[in-house]
Amino acid sequence: MMRCWRVKDSWAAIIPARRLWLRHACSKLFVVGLSYDTNEIALRDAFAEHGEVVEVKVICDRSTTSKSKGYGFIQFSSEKEATIALQKMDGEFLDGRYIRVHYANKG
Repeated sequence: MMRCWRVKDSWAAIIPARRLWLRHACSKLFVVGLSYDTNEIALRDAFAEHGEVVEVKVICDRSTTSKSKGYGFIQFSSEKEATIALQKMDGEFLDGRYIRVHYANKG
């Protein structure tokens, strides 16, 4: 069952409650804009100061010399740590590029 929330007393703009919950209740982050030379160690080190990092995955292109495709995922031990890391790291400079950080979609 999916509930909807009213926004500004108008049913024209409704947000499914489940989608909103998934977006804000997540300990996994999606990081985009990574340098092609960024590896999992560098990504872990950059995010570790904001909480306990459980898992790091940089997505690599197997057809070339295993260079980064420019995005990856960071899993924190709690939602609170992930939220802090998102707020602190979004727009930061890492390995020569500005990165963007979002909550990862569950799927």
